[in-house]
Amino acid sequence: MRSVKFLLAAGAASLISGAVFAADLPIAPPPAYFPPPPPQDFGGWYLRGDIGMSNQRVKSLHNVLYDDPGISVENKGLGFDSAGIYGVGVGYTFNNWLRGDVTGEWRGKANFHGSDIVYFNGAPLGTDTYTASKSEWLILANAYVDLGTWWHITPFVGAGVGMSRNTISSFTDIGGPVYSAAFGDKASKWNFAWAVHAGLAYQVTPSMTVELAYRYVNLGNAASGDLYTYDGTNNRYNPMEFRDITSHDVKLGVRWSLNPAPVYLPPPPPLVTKG
Repeated sequence: MRSVKFLLAAGAASLISGAVFAADLPIAPPPAYFPPPPPQDFGGWYLRGDIGMSNQRVKSLHNVLYDDPGISVENKGLGFDSAGIYGVGVGYTFNNWLRGDVTGEWRGKANFHGSDIVYFNGAPLGTDTYTASKSEWLILANAYVDLGTWWHITPFVGAGVGMSRNTISSFTDIGGPVYSAAFGDKASKWNFAWAVHAGLAYQVTPSMTVELAYRYVNLGNAASGDLYTYDGTNNRYNPMEFRDITSHDVKLGVRWSLNPAPVYLPPPPPLVTKG
């Protein structure tokens, strides 16, 4: 019996000493506090680069000789081959739905081909077959509206205005049925230009966004140099005018944000203790 009492007394003493020791331990600090991220600031500068392909049209050709009394001309099959587009720009994002940029691009040489039938007092007089090359420098100031974001994809629309420097080179005019030939020197012309945009943007990282876009652009008019016949004859100033040049463009672009929004770590899980 005495041994049982001794064991009980020893166990009680051990419990009391353990409780006193635990009371002397330092209290665990509370879990670290992570403040919530501040409201996102959408403003910021960005750089952009674009490549693409053009699909161009011209409404009509005109020459001063077409204004002679009794002369009328019917254009046939006027068109351009596709050509590359290479552009750069700088822009600013104002908020989560509005941004704008200024872009400059080189539109590579597109081969031109076409023909016409010349009439005099309603009777066919002859035909002309044309070839040439056309290229442009295009500068636009653009504004875009982002229409919302789903799964990092943002559809957008936009519009732009600016100037286009249209260059015609290697112009030739081969006439028939009586053979004739005329050639135009290289010439450039500045025009008012405007465009409308539509596309999809995908945010790859906080600082990089990829765009796939369609653009309709009106490039204004262009003209060759003065036309000379094969023997060098030029009776008067008569460049060939290209009237109302338009293009349906497809572009792939990348935007680099110069001040991307910071990335915040999520708060740690709450401290769980057992009673």
